[in-house]
Amino acid sequence: MSIPISSLLTNGTPTPPRERWTYLDRVLSTTSSYAGEEFVPGEETINALESSRVLVIGAGGLGCEILKNLAMSGFKDIHVIDMDTIDVSNLNRQFLFRQSDVGKSKAEVAATFVERRVPGVKITPYNGKIQDKDEDYYMQFKLVICGLDSIEARRWINATLVDMVDMDNPESLKPLIDGGTEGFKGQARVILPSFSSCIECQLSMHAPRAAVPLCTLATIPRQPQHCIEWAHIVAWEEQRKDITLDTDNPEHITWLYTTALKRAQEFNIPGVTYSMTQGVVKNIIPAIASTNAIIAASCCNEALKIATSCAPFLENYMMYTGDSNEGGLYTYTFAAEKKDDCPVCGNLAQTITIDPEWTLEEFLASLAERAEAQLKKPSIRTEAKTLYVQAPKSLEEMTRPNLGKKMRELVGDGEEVGVSDSAFTISFKFKLVYKT
Repeated sequence: MSIPISSLLTNGTPTPPRERWTYLDRVLSTTSSYAGEEFVPGEETINALESSRVLVIGAGGLGCEILKNLAMSGFKDIHVIDMDTIDVSNLNRQFLFRQSDVGKSKAEVAATFVERRVPGVKITPYNGKIQDKDEDYYMQFKLVICGLDSIEARRWINATLVDMVDMDNPESLKPLIDGGTEGFKGQARVILPSFSSCIECQLSMHAPRAAVPLCTLATIPRQPQHCIEWAHIVAWEEQRKDITLDTDNPEHITWLYTTALKRAQEFNIPGVTYSMTQGVVKNIIPAIASTNAIIAASCCNEALKIATSCAPFLENYMMYTGDSNEGGLYTYTFAAEKKDDCPVCGNLAQTITIDPEWTLEEFLASLAERAEAQLKKPSIRTEAKTLYVQAPKSLEEMTRPNLGKKMRELVGDGEEVGVSDSAFTISFKFKLVYKT
């Protein structure tokens, strides 16, 4: 039987729980040449699906679609993490929220909405950051699905899941399904931590945005984005450098917004808004509801296949574009390669070529613009000594004189260095080769 959309999106009487899954039961009870060797058609697989505990990270535009799809695909034990509260600007595409929900926790409102519309589904919300949870928390899940708008958060959960893998314990392997959208474009990917190409392996696909010269930010801003970047890069360091900037913290974003707005008014530059501040600081590209729906559907399709083995899952990257100006709808799948020099799942140092006449400060600045690194506040050491650390303040002051020294004075040609960033649980190894 078909499922009336009114039973899901209105206050009408919901369809009886078992009848709701008629088509799904039929799929999971039918043998197929496409099914994996572990697929057991029938009640056993249906029960396994319903008992699979799944974590959704993010309850925004993509996360709302993912939560709805998982609940309608037979998953009954779902957890969701999001630290944001609902803003009026979310309502046009994050369809689980209403005007009366503005100011409330996204995770909590989304969980309540889906539970009310799909009887029998239990969604456990957490209003906070993914970094608040330890490995024991993540170990309880069958798989993890990301609907994030932050590269930094993706890198953190990716590194955490890789670190959790114990080759002697198959249960420690938690598949990661990642969805992302950029306007009319998007991607879905399946990552088996330590076994397949991870997010860090693929980081160069998400090149960092072009940097605005500091002199422009400091002296002659011409665009509202310049004022926001000034507040982000200059004003924060001058006025709040003892506080680590958290781009997911509404209070921090509000401070950047009000500071940028004052600067824009000084230079008669219109256009600075709270949402623009979020977009510039977090490098957010405006979301398109239809793209979110398509990518979420792809992610949940992979979750169903992984949880039941009813069909082979994606190997391992799907790209999508729905921009009519670029030739219409188009999708492409390929297998992204695992890199031996990946700082997360590999064991070799990445080789990078640099100018030996660079100062240490110039080299560290270049790491923010390198597609394979994208580090914001790096600290660096060699095997023999520490060259520069960002914190604590006493060590930063002790190592600060090295920033003005040439790289050839500090590091030998071909020598390996270790680089870390407080934003990530990753230690990078680079082999520095000097240009001749």
